[in-house]
Amino acid sequence: MVSRRDDDVCNFLEGGTLVGGQDYRLIYRHYATLYFVFCVDSSESELGILDLIQVFVEALDKCFENVCELDLIFHVDKVHYILNELVLGGMVLETHINEITHRYEEQQKLEKQEASSIYYCDY
Repeated sequence: MVSRRDDDVCNFLEGGTLVGGQDYRLIYRHYATLYFVFCVDSSESELGILDLIQVFVEALDKCFENVCELDLIFHVDKVHYILNELVLGGMVLETHINEITHRYEEQQKLEKQEASSIYYCDY
């Protein structure tokens, strides 16, 4: 539905049976071969969500060093972690890319420490 749209049309799709009802919209951005789509209710600002998608993609680019489809497929847990740093429970928590990437790097360090401590305990 989204990938078949022309590049010269807007990045919003109004609700319907495919989206989840009249009160919902799809807001998306297209980057190279990737589409990022958010389903939001009518109270959300379209431009605000487009900015949020931009922040999300920039954070992914910093964390994965030029994010691609394979990063999203094979590291879905890390993608969810980054998204949860931006949005949690429907509320935008953080939009500063440096803060998001800093928290991501801290989490990666903790996971490595945990993995190495488990390795040493088993032997």
